Amino acid sequence: MTSQEIWDEIQRLSPAPGLVEITGGEPMLQERELVPLLQRLLDADYRVLLETSGERPLAGVPTGVIKIVDVKCPESGEGDTFDLGNLKWLNPLDEIKFVLSGRKDYEFARDFSAQQRLAERVNAVLFSPAFRKDATGARDSSHCLLDPQELAEWMLADHVPARLGLQLHKFIWDPAVKGV
Repeated sequence: MTSQEIWDEIQRLSPAPGLVEITGGEPMLQERELVPLLQRLLDADYRVLLETSGERPLAGVPTGVIKIVDVKCPESGEGDTFDLGNLKWLNPLDEIKFVLSGRKDYEFARDFSAQQRLAERVNAVLFSPAFRKDATGARDSSHCLLDPQELAEWMLADHVPARLGLQLHKFIWDPAVKGV
């Protein structure tokens, strides 16, 4: 789609002032085209959310865009991809998200959050259990790699200043469904 076609579709789906959330894949891979669109949305009084892995620099993201930044944990296989320089671009409306596969990921997220004082810097720190890649059928926590109750108990025991988040789309639709 051209930039104008994207703009027209946004206005059709959610006339200003509305809410637009841009997610991916990784939206910042298209930074050259994305940043002007983000600014255009802000200028038109949209509330704009950007979901990103935090592996690409966020310095160019316009002020006013709410960033939801996913810090990849060790068990994801992408644990070393987060750009620590992005921490300086966080603001009090932003969110940091950790998707956890087990105790090692939990301890990483807990310690990273404390060391970087995330709870003091952003609106929310979210810990969410990962789903198995082959999950299908039943829409329940049996497909989680980490039991949500166990995660909640760890968080409470350690007094972690974070919220437990569940990937609701995997509870609403078949966990294997893409694009929802």
